[in-house]
Amino acid sequence: MRKNIVAGNWKMNKTLQEGIELAKDLQTALSGKKVKCDVIVCTPFIHLASVNAVIDGQTVKLGAENCADKASGAYTGEVSAAMVASTGAKYVILGHSERRAYYGETGAILKEKVKLALENQLTPIFCIGEVLAERESGKQNEVVKKQIEESLFDLSAEDFGKVVLAYEPVWAIGTGKTASSAQAQEMHAFIRQTLKAQYGAAVADNTSILYGGSCNAANAKELFANPDVDGGLIGGAALKTDTFLPIIEAF
Repeated sequence: MRKNIVAGNWKMNKTLQEGIELAKDLQTALSGKKVKCDVIVCTPFIHLASVNAVIDGQTVKLGAENCADKASGAYTGEVSAAMVASTGAKYVILGHSERRAYYGETGAILKEKVKLALENQLTPIFCIGEVLAERESGKQNEVVKKQIEESLFDLSAEDFGKVVLAYEPVWAIGTGKTASSAQAQEMHAFIRQTLKAQYGAAVADNTSILYGGSCNAANAKELFANPDVDGGLIGGAALKTDTFLPIIEAF
């Protein structure tokens, strides 16, 4: 069966020292608790090795927020999938709407990133989602399907089975707007149906699909109760243990 997952995306927040303290605090808060989901913190690159040293990798797992689309070489400032894996990280967020919008990441670039992540035994948390204009013109299904097809559908069923998806309605990220529980379920069900058409029911049923988009302590329980919503990719609320913990406990 597919896993329930709550992943925190720290984005460009927290100094190294602050990040270590947050990770320690979360590890302590969760130690001895019986949680019904995998908990992942996805940190800036410079935090990875240091955070890995203060979490146990079971109670709290480690992920990066991105990796390069090249294996190695003269790419100043880039961080490869192999480098990410060498820190002890097991996950990497790819295709976040901010990367697509601000840094011009295309489906073709993301296809390379996914391939390199998998080659380095990293689990991609692959983000998909529509902007407000696309939602308002009723194109959300078409947009999301295209994002999946152009970056992921070259994968074998076996490799696709190693990917986690995160649906993020871009209009609901950091805006305080949230897709209603019904809207979230409708999109997650559509995504699962798209996977089923390509890879069959077994792969589709075993793929974790997370909701990202202003998920917080107040709405997490309702969102996670949907049959096709397997957890959340959490932004702002992941930056403090006391706002992240209630989301984890929503399962």
